[in-house]
Amino acid sequence: MSVLKTSLRSFFAHKWRMVLSGMAVVLSVAFVCGTLVFTATMNTTFNALFSVTASNVMIAPAGQDGDAEMEGGGAVTGRPETIPGALVEDVSAIDGVDQVTGVVASTSAVVVDDRNESISPSTGAPTIVSNWSEIDTRSMEVVEGSPPEGDGQVMVDLDTADNNDLALGDDLRLVTAFGDFSVTVSGIAEFEVTNPGAAIFYTDMPRAQEYLLGGTDELTNIYVDSDGRITDEALKGDIAAALGADTYKLQTADEYIEENQDAIGEVLSILEYILLGFAGLALLVGIFLIVNTFSMLVAQRTREIGLMRAIGSSRRQVNRSVLIEALLLGTIASLVGFGVGIGLAVGLMAVMSALGLNLSTEDLTIDWWVPLVGVVLGVLVTVIAAYIPARRAGKISPMAALRDPGMPGDIRAGRIRAGIGATLTVIGLASLLGTATTDDSVGASGLLALGILASLLGLVLVGPALVGLVVRALSVVLLRMFGPVGRLAERNALRNPRRTGATASALMIGLALVAGLSVVGSSMVASATDEIDNALGADYIIQTGNFTPVLPEVSRAIDEAVEGLGEVAPVHQMEGEIEAADGSTEEIWLGASPSSYADAVEMNVAEGDFTDVYEGDAVSVAADWAETAGVGVGDEVTLTFDGGDAAALTVAAVVNTGATMSSAWNVSLETMESHVPEERRALPFVVFATAADGQQEATRAALETAMEPYPQMDVRDQAEYKDLIQSQVGILLNMVYGLLALAIIVAILGVVNTLALSVIERTREIGLTRAIGLSRLQLRAMICMESIVIALFGALVGLGLGMVWGLSGQQILAMEGMEVLEIPWGTIIFVFFGAAVVGLFAALIPAFRAGRMNVLNAIATE
Repeated sequence: MSVLKTSLRSFFAHKWRMVLSGMAVVLSVAFVCGTLVFTATMNTTFNALFSVTASNVMIAPAGQDGDAEMEGGGAVTGRPETIPGALVEDVSAIDGVDQVTGVVASTSAVVVDDRNESISPSTGAPTIVSNWSEIDTRSMEVVEGSPPEGDGQVMVDLDTADNNDLALGDDLRLVTAFGDFSVTVSGIAEFEVTNPGAAIFYTDMPRAQEYLLGGTDELTNIYVDSDGRITDEALKGDIAAALGADTYKLQTADEYIEENQDAIGEVLSILEYILLGFAGLALLVGIFLIVNTFSMLVAQRTREIGLMRAIGSSRRQVNRSVLIEALLLGTIASLVGFGVGIGLAVGLMAVMSALGLNLSTEDLTIDWWVPLVGVVLGVLVTVIAAYIPARRAGKISPMAALRDPGMPGDIRAGRIRAGIGATLTVIGLASLLGTATTDDSVGASGLLALGILASLLGLVLVGPALVGLVVRALSVVLLRMFGPVGRLAERNALRNPRRTGATASALMIGLALVAGLSVVGSSMVASATDEIDNALGADYIIQTGNFTPVLPEVSRAIDEAVEGLGEVAPVHQMEGEIEAADGSTEEIWLGASPSSYADAVEMNVAEGDFTDVYEGDAVSVAADWAETAGVGVGDEVTLTFDGGDAAALTVAAVVNTGATMSSAWNVSLETMESHVPEERRALPFVVFATAADGQQEATRAALETAMEPYPQMDVRDQAEYKDLIQSQVGILLNMVYGLLALAIIVAILGVVNTLALSVIERTREIGLTRAIGLSRLQLRAMICMESIVIALFGALVGLGLGMVWGLSGQQILAMEGMEVLEIPWGTIIFVFFGAAVVGLFAALIPAFRAGRMNVLNAIATE
């Protein structure tokens, strides 16, 4: 009990010194708990939607994955997969059926308002067009106007109407694979459960079949409600017996809900793993902060602990006392972090609602294990991080009560640590070097992972040994010009290499990741740009803003626009399976194009002539598969088209995989048309246009005029296409940098805490230096310079390590055809000098507090 009392007294006596360490735990636990609560809430809201809309049994085309309304059919063809409409009567006659509802839905339509602007969610969610039915009344309520009846009427969901300023009577255009239709808003409906984020438009059944299916009497889904006399499984069995067990996809309500839960769960799990990964990174950085805090507190209490040992406290009791303090810190910070995490989850919900996915706090889901995970994680990390300082405290002898505060470091332990760190660093660098000497991308990825882990741990361990060399070098450039003040700052940074190394390592981790990702991202952009320069012969690239298929109406407009001005090369893309003579198979994405494609894009051909693809039934194959399958030019392979039949084709060319512009797998348009029925053929996903000599400006003007009625289409020249690729990679990197900011914030807290405790530790010393003439301004400058040199030490090591990671990552990209290496020196230099600013910012509060010290009180401090 006396140990507990001592620990509590010590904890509350030094509570303000532990605040910043606690903040690191708070932020990390908040990120973990907020992520878990947010994803659980998302699952809850979608489960409510699926449960409300589900019928006892649902019928869909065989092989369809998920709900047609949510996923949409015909993502490649523009025509959703269908089942016969006559099934409604057949199923209605089955005993136990109460109601049968047919549905037609598609996500391939484009809706354009009277301002000629495409109506689509900013989140990238689909635009769904469907018939209004009894199924929709379960989740929607008409709040204005009336449901669509007859030709040219549509009803829109309230969120889409609000976001696009739509009102009753507004004229719209509905562009589908079957034409361009004029419609008018007849009603507005509001979601009674969550809005899935899509833009929803309803027509009546005849118009849905006309607009989306070309007028055929077919459906995309059938919902079957039972009369309650039999179970869903029994009803499903009776329907299967009547229609044929494998003819259609049959699901009970539970199976439907589970499938959709799994589909949503796959998407959310990716987001969850990413967010938890960055939270883990922040916790790792926080460990350095906690170790530093408790090490400095133990050092400052050397005399106190020595007195405890002198009056009878055992090593175990002293050790336990420090760990109890860590336990208290971890528990309090974790509980606060859990509360902050709930706020973070609510904030993420508000962001998603602003983007169109309405999430209600009424659905806020906090599983019982979430606070348990947060508290256990925070406490474990804090206690583990405090274990080494606690052991060090237990080794303090009673004679320490007679010495000045502060413990000299264990030189032998430091050498062992440096030796282990150097060994791990060499292993890590050797693994990273191995990525450039192997041709196996899987093996190279394993070497990269091993290299990153080993080199990171190695440099963390060897960091204190590097302090003397790097800090002295930085001081020669930055500090010694400031005379005695600069030399004092240098010596303060060198005074405790272990502390300086740990503080800098926290910053090193975040900046290493920034540098590595910058090199990889810049190399991807440079490779894509290089391929555009070398391989793209077309003057213009035409595609939708969200990379959906180019609808037939658009294709006709493009053909008419460039007639007489140049060539057009639409590229259709579909799934398929290729099989070699030895039985080797590969699931592939296959391109089908006219012969003008060979002029629009220059293929990186390893063997054969790509233009031979357009001579008869021929195909180009990827070089890596050809090598594995033992296939060469002239060999025969079997290609099974998705939605079509199997074809025996001759290999005309073996193509190296490119960075962005081309697929290695290609057939001619004629080959696709001869083996795939018209209703199952893929629409173009991109169109290349080449202007006739001297007609570039005229062709561009003609294309832009032709695309005016279709705002979903973008016309880009080569320079604009490069900008698109750069912006896409930039958006991704900025998102990652934003998440890495959490780790960097924790690292900044570490610098602040280290300096703050260092100021307290050196109170008497500061008083003496002030007494012999050091001004307040010089004192504050000294502390700021010390902070800057520590931050630059972490930046120098981190950026260097990150660039090595990036170089190794680029070697793996090179195996996938992205061979250009580009180091973003501008970003690297900016981050390096940014670290100096971070160091200055982190020093402001400790420096200000040091400057306010009373000189006589400081000198009198024990």
